[in-house]
Amino acid sequence: MKQEKINPEIESSWKKLLIDEFNQDYFINLKKFLLEEKQNNIIYPKGSDIFNAFNFTPFNKLKLVILGQDPYHGEGQAHGLCFSVPHGIKIPPSLVNIYKEMESDLGIKSPQHGNLEKWAKQGVFLLNATLTVRKNQAGSHQNKGWEIFTDRVISLISEKSENIVFLLWGSYAQKKSTLIDAKKHLILKSVHPSPLSAYRGFFGCKHFSKSNDFLISKNIEPIDWTLE
Repeated sequence: MKQEKINPEIESSWKKLLIDEFNQDYFINLKKFLLEEKQNNIIYPKGSDIFNAFNFTPFNKLKLVILGQDPYHGEGQAHGLCFSVPHGIKIPPSLVNIYKEMESDLGIKSPQHGNLEKWAKQGVFLLNATLTVRKNQAGSHQNKGWEIFTDRVISLISEKSENIVFLLWGSYAQKKSTLIDAKKHLILKSVHPSPLSAYRGFFGCKHFSKSNDFLISKNIEPIDWTLE
């Protein structure tokens, strides 16, 4: 039987870039896995939000990449953008620390919500390595194919763009630096903003101002990091 082509709902500039990827064997197997998972478990984020990082930040508008690892696994938290939660959901601890560093670096007061869509719409690509998770089970969809897909995405950004800022927070994200051409792009690394590690170098890293200084130096409009 001929395999039906996979054609996800994803923003057109990304779809053009990734259409071949969606029909690789690993992605077909990933889709099968997700369909089976949905029959027996609650999966986050909801299907229409899985590719939100792509849908909010078209490839041709991309300026900066923030890499996360896994979607939030609590009810109502994940909506397809790393570190972000919808309005009305309590701000997670890592994001609280991201806001603290932003306030220290740029003097921007921490907002009262955790929704980062405004960043995404300006060209901040908020990509998790794994795009789905089972409810209340962190890491439950790791090593099922998502990382192959998102590594390919990072490689394509590196290859087909220039002057992109990559913020690699924590050892997991830093390993992705091997996929990025440091001659064409700016890579900024620090420990993870989690309360377990933020005091070991995330606080004081000044990644927000350094990112904007780089973009300005390349005649690219800087990011307005304010969220209120």
